[in-house]
Amino acid sequence: MELDKIIAISGRPGLYEVEVQTRTGFIAHSLTDGKRITATLSDQVSLLSEINIYGLQAEVPLAEVFQKMLTHENGTKCKVKPKAKPSDLEAYFFEVFQDYDEERVYPSDIKKIINWYNLLHQHKLLDFKSETSSTEEEE
Repeated sequence: MELDKIIAISGRPGLYEVEVQTRTGFIAHSLTDGKRITATLSDQVSLLSEINIYGLQAEVPLAEVFQKMLTHENGTKCKVKPKAKPSDLEAYFFEVFQDYDEERVYPSDIKKIINWYNLLHQHKLLDFKSETSSTEEEE
């Protein structure tokens, strides 16, 4: 999984895949509708590879949470709908990631993580097996 090319832009829905970096920002295409956008350096951009989820012991990379979700869902889309009740979202997230900090990870965060997981799953960007096998082939 290459989360270092996938970004979230504050104020814009969905996720984007970076195509080209320019002097003033970058050009990306939406994973939701496929449209190309131009983002400037003033936009608040987050690389998915840089996002961590608060745990009770330590912060956990988002990719690791996605891996746990993929394992929990047996490689399918998330069974819990992002628009479910906050208590259902928290119960699901606790099943997947027992060590998350319930005081600092809000239901809105869980909703966003589930949306992102489903979007990445739809575009087959959660394929951990091919990444592992290609790493082993290089060694």
